[in-house]
Amino acid sequence: ALLGLLPNSAVSVEYHSLFGTQEDLMLLEVDDELLPEFLHRRLVALRGQIDEDAVLCTASKTYAVKFVGSSNSVFLIPPSDEDDGRRRVVSVIKVASGCMELVEVAPKLDELKVLLSRNPYSFAEASEFNFPDEEECTRLGLFRWDDLVDRLQASDSELRMGLQSLSAIEIDGFWRMLDEDYMNSLVNIFLHNITLNDWSVNALIKDEVVAALQTDGFPRNISEHCFELYCSRVVDEGCMWKLNEKRVCVHLARETLKTGKMKKEMFMEKWSGKVPIGISLSFDVLEGEVLIEKMGVETWVKLFSVSSLPSSPAERFARLFEERPKWDWKDLEPFVRDLKVPGLSSEGLLLKYTRRSQPSADSEPAFSAR
Repeated sequence: ALLGLLPNSAVSVEYHSLFGTQEDLMLLEVDDELLPEFLHRRLVALRGQIDEDAVLCTASKTYAVKFVGSSNSVFLIPPSDEDDGRRRVVSVIKVASGCMELVEVAPKLDELKVLLSRNPYSFAEASEFNFPDEEECTRLGLFRWDDLVDRLQASDSELRMGLQSLSAIEIDGFWRMLDEDYMNSLVNIFLHNITLNDWSVNALIKDEVVAALQTDGFPRNISEHCFELYCSRVVDEGCMWKLNEKRVCVHLARETLKTGKMKKEMFMEKWSGKVPIGISLSFDVLEGEVLIEKMGVETWVKLFSVSSLPSSPAERFARLFEERPKWDWKDLEPFVRDLKVPGLSSEGLLLKYTRRSQPSADSEPAFSAR
């Protein structure tokens, strides 16, 4: 009714017979980049619990949904208006006071670790022959993929990345984290088998390693999961893998420090004793995993992993300044570099949440809470 209007022409407006508040009708403004997600029937969904503000998720991104009021009147006109033959008349079914806009935001995945940590897969469960039924799984607090999609404000792609960052595995249809003792035992036997069989850490055959772990009593799917976590495929060598040295070293460092902080010299001695022959050891791989503390003439090492910190910038910086009231940039940077806020640069994050001090032009900048 409106698209065919010529310049300087007019159209009459009247109330539709169903004119009213029409609370079930809302306008959503979508930019050109996002429009194909709607028009081509791709995965687009509103997600959120009843006590949360809803977010809109595409296959790969998450958007906050914000209502923006308008000072102009926006008339909603159904497509069934008729021309009475003498003049064009359009019927208005609703007057919209604004529309919903989409703003890209970071996914809310902190709850994912909380959910999966409630009941990790352990030695006790691995030794059971009967898997619990559906009712028992609900009681135990186990989550399928659809359960996680329903509870978490994240796109499917972001949720999969979150599961990957937690080293989660799907077991009998449920996403699980492995119990710390179970994982430590699995990795230690995995590394022991490499030494025992005199396998090169740069030329591992997946089927051989997995078969050895199965012989030691670990299920095939969990053995493959461990192998793929701590190995990477050698480029141009289809069946050959190599040990992921950084991931192995970080795991063994965490295991070494799990009882508490220790002097750096003692830590290095115990840590190096756990690392298989053929792996080069460097303290640099522990960036973002440990903190160095100076106590007089002694240097101490303690666990402080970026993976244990909140993903929300406000909560992240609060936790960091709870640990230390002032940070040198070289110490702070590993714990904030992963923060991503759409529309806000890393410098913008620092300006928003910290105060920078620098006694002289050639001195290291320090950051404290704003």
